[in-house]
Amino acid sequence: MLNVSTLRCQMRQNPLGIDQQSPHFSWQLQSDKRNTKQTAYRIQVSTDWRFDAILWDTETVESDQCLYQYYQGPELTERTRYYARVTVWDNHGRQSDWSEIAVFETAFFHNSSWRAQWISLAEDPEGHGQSGYHPVPFLRREFQVDGPVANARVYASALGVYQLRLNGCAVGDHVLAPGWTSYQERLQYQTYDVTTLLQEGTNALGAMLGDGWYRGYIGFQGQKAFYGDQTALLVQLHITYSDGREEVVVSDPSWKAAEGPIIYSDIYNGEHYDGRCERDGWDAPGFDDGQWHPVTAADPGEEPVLVAQEVEPVRRIQELKPQRQLRTPDGDTVLDFGQNMVGWVRFTITAPEGTEVTLEHAEVLDQQGRFYTDNLRSAEQKITYVCRGLEHGETYEPHFTFQGFRYVRIKGLPHEVHLSDFTGIVLHSDLEVTGQFYCSVPLLNQLQQNILWGQRGNFLDIPTDCPQRDERLGWTGDAQMFASTAAFNMFTLSFFRKWLRDLAAEQREDGGVPHVIPNVLGDDAHSSAAWGDAATIIPWTMYLYYGDKGLLRQQYPSMKAWIEYIRSRSDGYLWNSGFHFGDWLSLDAPGHDRRGATDEDLIATAFFAYSASLVRQAAEVLGHDQDAAEYGELQEEIRRAFQWEFLTPSGRLAVPTQTAHILALMFDLVEEEQKPRLLETLVQDIKDKDIHLSTGFVGTPYLCFVLSDYGYTELAYSLLLQTEYPSWLYPITKGATTVWEHWDSIKEDGSFWPADMNSFNHYAYGAVGDWMYRRICGLQPQVEQPGFKEFQVYPHIGGGLTFAQADYMSVHGLIEAGWEIGDDKTTIRVTVPANTRASVWLPGTAEQARESSVPLQDADGIGQIWELDDGTLVDIGSGTFEFTLPSQT
Repeated sequence: MLNVSTLRCQMRQNPLGIDQQSPHFSWQLQSDKRNTKQTAYRIQVSTDWRFDAILWDTETVESDQCLYQYYQGPELTERTRYYARVTVWDNHGRQSDWSEIAVFETAFFHNSSWRAQWISLAEDPEGHGQSGYHPVPFLRREFQVDGPVANARVYASALGVYQLRLNGCAVGDHVLAPGWTSYQERLQYQTYDVTTLLQEGTNALGAMLGDGWYRGYIGFQGQKAFYGDQTALLVQLHITYSDGREEVVVSDPSWKAAEGPIIYSDIYNGEHYDGRCERDGWDAPGFDDGQWHPVTAADPGEEPVLVAQEVEPVRRIQELKPQRQLRTPDGDTVLDFGQNMVGWVRFTITAPEGTEVTLEHAEVLDQQGRFYTDNLRSAEQKITYVCRGLEHGETYEPHFTFQGFRYVRIKGLPHEVHLSDFTGIVLHSDLEVTGQFYCSVPLLNQLQQNILWGQRGNFLDIPTDCPQRDERLGWTGDAQMFASTAAFNMFTLSFFRKWLRDLAAEQREDGGVPHVIPNVLGDDAHSSAAWGDAATIIPWTMYLYYGDKGLLRQQYPSMKAWIEYIRSRSDGYLWNSGFHFGDWLSLDAPGHDRRGATDEDLIATAFFAYSASLVRQAAEVLGHDQDAAEYGELQEEIRRAFQWEFLTPSGRLAVPTQTAHILALMFDLVEEEQKPRLLETLVQDIKDKDIHLSTGFVGTPYLCFVLSDYGYTELAYSLLLQTEYPSWLYPITKGATTVWEHWDSIKEDGSFWPADMNSFNHYAYGAVGDWMYRRICGLQPQVEQPGFKEFQVYPHIGGGLTFAQADYMSVHGLIEAGWEIGDDKTTIRVTVPANTRASVWLPGTAEQARESSVPLQDADGIGQIWELDDGTLVDIGSGTFEFTLPSQT
């Protein structure tokens, strides 16, 4: 059996509305034989599903590549559906059947293809009342359909956020569309299939238009309307009739608009909805809009560049029911959902007309069990609903906001709370979950879940730092620290591609990188070491995990510009100027300086060297040989300068912190003969602190890697399994269900860190998940064959664990890597996808090892075998393998 599965265009399944004129195709192989390798493929693209009108046929191409095969046929046409299929041959002499047909559909290739106009409801730019909020406008128009419809597509975007309605039905399932980009540079539009929503005769198309990130409150400086003071809608509906006729309905001055029941809806502050103001049937034909106002043609300023949606949107992903109802010492009625989540609450209520019910949201209760919201700062996170008074009840959920919460305080409910009336709606970018880690220690399994929930909550169209307070920004440092863990947990290629485009778009002319992307903090907030390095680290990480040279090529100018920025600010290859966040929130600084005790020049110079090494490697991959040589030389110059500045003549690192030693070792900044002393100093410092870390955002992601890679795996395990503060597991002992911003967001006595900066959903320290995948289970991508085309399984067995398992859906297929210690044998299980290879380390001699009870040299699918000082290395092809060795090994 040889099958082709998961055929994707642009790494998306059946994408609707792409704007690439030369899209690429990727697929996976399924085989019932070990050591299966693709030897050739054939791709066909057609304009009909029967493939009677083949547009492009590669014929047979001898190649083992199954990723990013670019379309090279005749020019594609806008707004056209295409069909693709693949067949492959393998090294066992087999040809697969044609794959299942994949579909992709083009949208617009040029801004000039838009015929629609930006429209708005004329309103007071200062908003209503002292709050400055704007009611959410409702916009509508009716149009005629005069025959059977073959297909219909809506293309839509907004300055703000929008929801479309057609004939009383929701259009699509996107939340907070069009998402958040660097609006002044790029604005996404979405494509929807509305064929089945149209009807012959009169139809009604409507939209609700919220402030979103465009005009709402944004950032922690109280700013509002950062991008503009007028929201606007852009809609273009293309109807193709069965007889071939086409008709276009666009947003233009013929539309009408009015205010509705949404008094305001704000990302940070929540939503106020007055059910008494609902306009029943406003989105259906025949509604009387005689009292509605004509729309105005909006002026978007400099016309934004419209780009098709390139990543899965934010959606309603999951529903959670409250686990219990609480009565606090203050007498508050509180629901506990049992999980710190991001989204909103849908509820059903039966109450008299005019009854006002409020829902407030919090992550934690304080040490007395009271509802605690001080850490939200100015963000209200409040939902206010005014009842219509319907006899059989009314159900409501918010529209253009989201909350970060576990607990919900209810006020104004005129009857007893029924848990069944409330449902938590989990929102996040709809990314495929690709990884899971589990082991014999329940606390580590909970840590993995906390890391994953932190990613869910903070991957909401952009990678945010936190989802609850008046921030929720795309901090570059947090994103780069977590990128590798994120790529194991979820399919993040398209997600980061979108965000990196914005990083490059917002990069300064001198190459500096803003602290947050999109940048809402101003021109002076830029270019901290380890934060700006997101420009180099994330593209390289994506290349390692997904093997996409296209993304690396896209970001290469940005990567180079960042290095040149640092070079221009350096003195003799030492980066010793500018503002830096240091080892943010480390525990080693006197007076609790949030930037830590590690010399900022050391951190900056270390990352200068590291980023130079990444640009060198990227240049090698892309064939820029001259650049590769130049940045290789630069890396060595920085390395020598680092040693001259920070190493004493006797070989001691002049900065005595854990992070300083970690960076010097992790980034290979010292000579081999100097490493033992640095390692000894680091290990002794950890032991002197009773097996505790003192690192912050910068040092923590690399700590366990340095220890395990230099022979101190058991110490790395001891740190990971530590339950006393500070540690990864300490928050779990305090009831955490996500990763915290601080090691002690809740202190040992139950009190809190200062409320000005204390998030209980902050994924940065969750970067240890990378070590759990890559060292505990040993699953390691290889630079030479990225995208797990070839990979290593080198498990670090120990820590008192009796088993550990990592499952990862790579772009080539499912990889499994796990081990188990029994009474008389140790078992290592590995699954290698078809068309890939792996090298597996075994803790014993080749003579001791067995694969499925067969000696290694006799087992099917095994290539070379190497005897090492610490075990055996085995090269294997695809298939599932079970290696066993005596447990004493």
